[in-house]
Amino acid sequence: MAADPGARGTARPAPTHPQTPPDVSILTGARVVLPTGVADDGQVVVQGGRIAAHAPAGAEVIDLAGHWIVPGFVDIHNHGGGGASFTSGTVDEVLHGIRTHRLHGTTTLVASAVTGDMDFLTHRAGLLSELAEQGEIAGIHFEGPFISPCRKGAHSEELLRDPQPADVRKLIDAARGQARMLTLATELPGGIDSVRLLVEHGVIAAVGHTDATYEQTVEAVDAGATVATHLFNAMPALGHRSPGPIAALLEDERVTVELINDGTHLHPAALELAFRHAGAERVAFITDAMDAAGFGDGRYMLGPLEVEVSEGVARLVEGGSIAGSTLTLDRAFKRAVTIDRIPVEDAVRALSANPARLLGMDDRIGSLEPGKDADLVILDAGFELKGVMRRGEWVVGPQLD
Repeated sequence: MAADPGARGTARPAPTHPQTPPDVSILTGARVVLPTGVADDGQVVVQGGRIAAHAPAGAEVIDLAGHWIVPGFVDIHNHGGGGASFTSGTVDEVLHGIRTHRLHGTTTLVASAVTGDMDFLTHRAGLLSELAEQGEIAGIHFEGPFISPCRKGAHSEELLRDPQPADVRKLIDAARGQARMLTLATELPGGIDSVRLLVEHGVIAAVGHTDATYEQTVEAVDAGATVATHLFNAMPALGHRSPGPIAALLEDERVTVELINDGTHLHPAALELAFRHAGAERVAFITDAMDAAGFGDGRYMLGPLEVEVSEGVARLVEGGSIAGSTLTLDRAFKRAVTIDRIPVEDAVRALSANPARLLGMDDRIGSLEPGKDADLVILDAGFELKGVMRRGEWVVGPQLD
């Protein structure tokens, strides 16, 4: 509005005060797990979906005294949840499965497909790649069909095939740049050449469902394999004369080892062995979850195979092999720090920082640092989940007593 020309003196603008953006929150009073250690009575500032370095005056303050704040969990091996399968579900069903795991603290998820015929898998890759392009998932993991029939686990043997580079390339192309990892038995014909092909295309080559010797596994790692798919499971046991793949994967600093910490897949001593030998910087906790995660007991399909889930343990109806898990990462975290006595900082590395680095996303996720996405989990003193934030939006809570 123009000043009144009849008024005396010079018109002055009204004084202004800095406005606090409406999307700024200060989470304060909690024990915050940072890359440098645990900050008691720390705070995290969230602004515009990211973590900010400074808190502006007048921002909303949420008192989280008596709680923990840890980075959002990152799951690089997950087949579904909430009754939905990432291998066979519709788009809406897949989104429901993703949502189920977000409610349990997994703010970043790679969708895993199980063995199928090539036409089915290429079609599936197209559907999942669209969800990756939309930011719902962080990419696709192909677990099979290039695995050993000797260590097939819950995969259909008649659909298995050797990892010929031409077939591996079909899956890479079908994923339209969204393939993040492929598990293969590298001792099979074409295995080493396929590892090199995956590396050339920026896809993680993972050794798993393998019957390889120690020497064959060393060759695969030298060719570029960098992940052990659910170490100990679906591979020869560690032997004193035939150490097999476990020793080769544990000893090499280039390899990140996946562990399923649900109390069923691994004895606590095996978990401790992996942590002690590989070190906290090389462990990634995964769920290897199937449809029943976050849903309940009953009968399910894992690809073409029928699975019976009883008391939270999934097994094939025919043969009784363990068929993935019903694990969620909040349970894996709590078990790690309360039963396995793993330091909280090391559990955070295994659930967040290490898988984020493996995916090449550690500039955005995996730790609570300014500039990164505001992905975080709030836990109470007993490590029960009380809140989940993804990109600055509350998925759960915060539920404070």
